[in-house]
Amino acid sequence: MFAPVGPQSGCGHVVTTHRPIAIIERSDHLRAVDGTPADCVRLAIQIHGAEVGWVLSGINAGGNLGADIHHSGTVAAVREGALHGIPGVAISHYIARGRSIDWDQAARWATAILRELMRRPPEPGTFWNVNLPHPEPGQPDPAWIYCPADPSPLPLNYRDEPDGLVYSGNYQARERRPHHDVDVCFGGSIAISKVRVLASVDPLDA
Repeated sequence: MFAPVGPQSGCGHVVTTHRPIAIIERSDHLRAVDGTPADCVRLAIQIHGAEVGWVLSGINAGGNLGADIHHSGTVAAVREGALHGIPGVAISHYIARGRSIDWDQAARWATAILRELMRRPPEPGTFWNVNLPHPEPGQPDPAWIYCPADPSPLPLNYRDEPDGLVYSGNYQARERRPHHDVDVCFGGSIAISKVRVLASVDPLDA
């Protein structure tokens, strides 16, 4: 397993190309990478080649819904795999204000979802993006809903600070299209979205 040395939240699909990338051996099966999530996948492919059958990323503490997939390092890891023809699943956990994540519960949900998705024949050029909801304690397990990613942009709100502008958009109040991943996850269900990385047919060849 390859994982970044430290947190990489919001790094998007950054890759390291102009400095050495240190790899620290944590155990026989765990390598810590001084780089981004996408770097981890690139190095795993470089070192292990065809042995890399799937890319699994997460569980991220925080949702990666809709437009978030373009900012997310968690999602970038599986997108990098998809670009190399390797199927993948990114899993994130939406956080409701004032609540802590039950990681044992999240792991149980994620395990069941991974078993189901990894049984399906992979579709080249796509990956799965999964977002777990954050129900009140004691609620029944949420439903799984397959849905498209919401293309609505995040709120563009900034406040003035002495050193410049600071983002202050309200994530929970973001726009949501009915039956898309933001709406599904905020509504208390597990949102499972298939995301395509590149068009399967070049318009110039069509």
